[in-house]
Amino acid sequence: MLGRLRPRQRTLAFFALLAFGSIGLLAAALLLAEARLDQPEARQAFITAGIIGGFGIFGFVAVMWLVFDDMVVHPMERLAAAMQAHAATDMHRGIDAETARHLGDLAKGAAALTSRLASARAEADANLARYTSKLATEREHLTRILSAIPAAVLMVSPDHRIALYDGHAALMLDDQHHLGLRQKIFDYFDETYLRAALTNLARSGQATLDQQIATADGARLLDVSLHNLGRDQGYMLSFPVPREASPARPVVFDFAMTTRTETRDIQDVPLRDLTYVVFDTETTGFLPNKDEVVQIGALRVVNGQQAPGEVLDLLVNPGRAIPASSTAVHRITDAMVKDAPDMVHAGRKFHSFARDAVLVAHNAPFDLSFFHRYAPKIGMKFDHPVLDTVLLSAVLFGITEGHTLDELAKRLGIELLDKHRHTAIGDAIATRDIFLRMIPMLEARGLTTFGAVVAEIRKHKRLLPDMNT
Repeated sequence: MLGRLRPRQRTLAFFALLAFGSIGLLAAALLLAEARLDQPEARQAFITAGIIGGFGIFGFVAVMWLVFDDMVVHPMERLAAAMQAHAATDMHRGIDAETARHLGDLAKGAAALTSRLASARAEADANLARYTSKLATEREHLTRILSAIPAAVLMVSPDHRIALYDGHAALMLDDQHHLGLRQKIFDYFDETYLRAALTNLARSGQATLDQQIATADGARLLDVSLHNLGRDQGYMLSFPVPREASPARPVVFDFAMTTRTETRDIQDVPLRDLTYVVFDTETTGFLPNKDEVVQIGALRVVNGQQAPGEVLDLLVNPGRAIPASSTAVHRITDAMVKDAPDMVHAGRKFHSFARDAVLVAHNAPFDLSFFHRYAPKIGMKFDHPVLDTVLLSAVLFGITEGHTLDELAKRLGIELLDKHRHTAIGDAIATRDIFLRMIPMLEARGLTTFGAVVAEIRKHKRLLPDMNT
């Protein structure tokens, strides 16, 4: 049973046992003395002495527990969390030995170890940077080549999810839904038309088939070339675009998707295999039932990294004057939102952007409450799976630690620029960086799947409610 308790709970149990044991021994000693003295008139004095002694022992042990907790247990938890963060992430800043100065050589040894780890990691990062630079150059070449061809390109996995798209495809299809990695191809092309075309391609025995396919909204009929990529490798679509069109976003791809099939039950999906939309809002105030959203910032994360160009940064017209006190925080004025879409239209864009993704936010109940309030008018349900960095922080660092965005950034070695703080996109970026550093730390604790993480964060529901139904 003790094995399931956190270190602070175990030490509290130890000191409580010490206190009650001492009080029990005192009571036994006084009873024995009173029995041998055989003076009934002295019994009251023994009882009084026992009560005073009992309270004295209890108070002394309580003070000693507080001192021990402050000088030993709490610093040890901080030291352990810091070492886990350094071991599981790419933090280069060493551990500050001052945070655990009462632990003596243990803190110094941990600081030296993490400093050596940081040096080794910096060397590995330098080598990785050279290869990354080469890959970035190749990506740029691919983008320029595809941009020069007057055709949009989509690569689709065997389970009909987008594994690659270029700027032309985004320009042509974004009017239906935000085009992104791992989105279903049937959100953009009519499923009946496309499946029939794929059947014709398979029966033809050819590598390529030209056929007209309707878009999902039925508004257009496009001349599409279907390309078979091989057994269990998916397929590719290409279709002409207007000559005046220009790429809206660079080439985005995840070739691993062409050999991977999505797991149906999200509870069993590994954290690294999920698609996330990290988001934040800025509002006119702190009352979700009365105030309004003035800005939405969101980022799509695929394969543990930011998908290039998949960013949503929207100003929202709240339909009322923005209080000066709120403008002082997020710097958004009435003039800036005068021509912006209202919450109904902005909410629809956000819902499209976040399709089939896990939502990630810092204090998610606050931000999501605005979307839930407008859901009937938007015509969409915001019933996405949710992870909250506040609750994840409680899991990783303990409920007594600070869980603000600034505190988490400092703890995980992430720099927050003042000019980006309290903007929806700036705070979304900060939340994304914090969350990505939390994933390997969660995995190191054996919390490798979405279901395992949700089960753990529900233990901290007194801090914030879990938004997963």
